[in-house]
Amino acid sequence: MTASPKPIVLLLGEVLHAQDEWNALSSLAELRQINTGDREEFMSDCAAGVHNGILAISRTYDSVEVRLTGRFDRDLIRLLPQTLKFISHNGAGYDQIDAEACANRGIAVSNTPGAADASTATTAIYLLLGALRRVHIPATALRAGKWRGSMGLGHDPEGKTLGILGMGGIGTAFALRAAPFDFHLQYHNRNPVVHPSKNPTNAKYVSFEELIRTSDVISIHLPLNDTTRGLIGRKEFQMMKDGVVIVNTARGKIIDEAALVEALEQGKVFAAGLDVYEREPKIHPGLIKNDNVVLMPHIGTATMETQRKMEILVIDNIRNVLEEGSLLTPVVETRSHNL
Repeated sequence: MTASPKPIVLLLGEVLHAQDEWNALSSLAELRQINTGDREEFMSDCAAGVHNGILAISRTYDSVEVRLTGRFDRDLIRLLPQTLKFISHNGAGYDQIDAEACANRGIAVSNTPGAADASTATTAIYLLLGALRRVHIPATALRAGKWRGSMGLGHDPEGKTLGILGMGGIGTAFALRAAPFDFHLQYHNRNPVVHPSKNPTNAKYVSFEELIRTSDVISIHLPLNDTTRGLIGRKEFQMMKDGVVIVNTARGKIIDEAALVEALEQGKVFAAGLDVYEREPKIHPGLIKNDNVVLMPHIGTATMETQRKMEILVIDNIRNVLEEGSLLTPVVETRSHNL
């Protein structure tokens, strides 16, 4: 009797930090890889049946960044093989995949919740403190041989009201790191956090409008979706306290960058700390030229430890598919298809 052929798993991009764990899957599946080409070629190959037979895709974040496939939108998803049932995505945010379109095709999608919480939260703390002290001005002056340059005084965190938009895993990790600085912590979610373990700092739940109106610092930790896209615009900036500080390590498209630039130039916003941008890798020139903005190039998860944790979770999702027939961390939109 001939053995049944192994299921096929397609890797898009490179596994850089958990190669041994990835290679170990070869005992359970035939492993294929794409690390060259572009979106047009991938879609053409799908249409021609080149990838027929694959059960699961392991998708790196860089497969979007280097344009191997681009975003998994409806146009691409409709061309994917009918045999494809699972996509394991490397990233806590999964706006690079149209999860609803996947659900309509009967494809379950997973992400990497938890793996990026600590490093992203630590990045947000760095940006928060840097923005409060407007650290870009003296740091740049020092390297130019001008000592402190034209710096003014910054602010201490003690006693300030810190508003956290989104108290998920990253928002909670951020609150834990912010609490020792003696902030008054408040947050807004779609719903209040019920279990104390999910709100260990006992941050106060407030409405979205109250958070916007009363916070001295606002830090964004929301997923990008149709509800949060453009959530912070000119109207919201006008509602904020004069001299507010804005921190964003979530997704750039949550903030209207033109409105943020305007608020910075008017002095409504004292400073900002940003790791994400509306049209990455392009950055609004008004942010580039404003010395009151601390800028980082979307590196919130750029540590060796976090990248390995994320890759391991992606691989664990694939392993669970091969051994148990389901993903470990399915996204909410496709949970009913994770069977």
